[in-house]
Amino acid sequence: MPFLQKEKIFSFNWFKDYSFITIGSFILAVGFVYFISPHKIVPGGLFGVAIVVHYITKGMFELWPDGFPIGLFSLLVNIPLTLAGIKILGPRFGVKTVVGFVLSSVFIDLITYLRVNSEAPLVNDVLLSCIFGGVLIGIGTGLIFKSRATSGGSDIIAMIIARYTGMQLGQLMIYVDSVIVLLGLAAFQDWQIPLYSWLVIYISGKAIDVTLEGVSYNKALFIISARHEEIKQKILVDLERGGTYFQGRGMFTNEEKQIIYTVVSRREVAILEKFISDVDPDAFITIMDTREILGEGFQSIKLKVES
Repeated sequence: MPFLQKEKIFSFNWFKDYSFITIGSFILAVGFVYFISPHKIVPGGLFGVAIVVHYITKGMFELWPDGFPIGLFSLLVNIPLTLAGIKILGPRFGVKTVVGFVLSSVFIDLITYLRVNSEAPLVNDVLLSCIFGGVLIGIGTGLIFKSRATSGGSDIIAMIIARYTGMQLGQLMIYVDSVIVLLGLAAFQDWQIPLYSWLVIYISGKAIDVTLEGVSYNKALFIISARHEEIKQKILVDLERGGTYFQGRGMFTNEEKQIIYTVVSRREVAILEKFISDVDPDAFITIMDTREILGEGFQSIKLKVES
């Protein structure tokens, strides 16, 4: 959850952040309304609680015969939660966080109201709904996170508990979401619901990572070879990439070794592998996936922070 930040109103960054919040809130709402809530899936968070409340209150209110609105319930709970968070944790929740959870709640109820049959899923296949719903929720949440805001909810509860217990925030968020998922099991008496709900949580988490970090097509390589000078020239001259030398020592031979660390694209990995196999078939290579590369020759750290 971000600390309060001062931003110039109507500046480029201001418009960009609030555009991310608006678009992200809308995408998140589409994921819930069309794919998640019609199947009674409870993917943690305050919206998960709201889905349970929506279905168990069906027919209880004359104003809302289909059940208490999901967005309205989330909004009504988020407001005191945020106020409690400010009182207990300090001014950590800025205006953008308030805008995030208000827009998410409004979009969910607005889209539900505009649908001809609000209870009907877009597709009847529950697994397909979990996949597409999880992706949309993850993308929407990721865009909100990009603006350094949140959609409120269970993370505030986790932060308050962490304040008094000293437990790790990441673990607490998992525990809180798991309790909410099990609430769905208790309410609907169907073991498939928590299983599908945890699947949505996993998929949306991956989608958040991709939205925040992008899709990386680069690979990190550690190369140990007696012909390191030739490999270095291949990397610097032919591939026009950089790298770093590390001093190493063989555990078995106790010999000094030069270790090359470099980052190249997937296409360049194949080129480098072929070259190394020709010059030194006994070379040792470790190839690793990279989630994000920042720095010279790749994405600018400054642009990353400002985007």
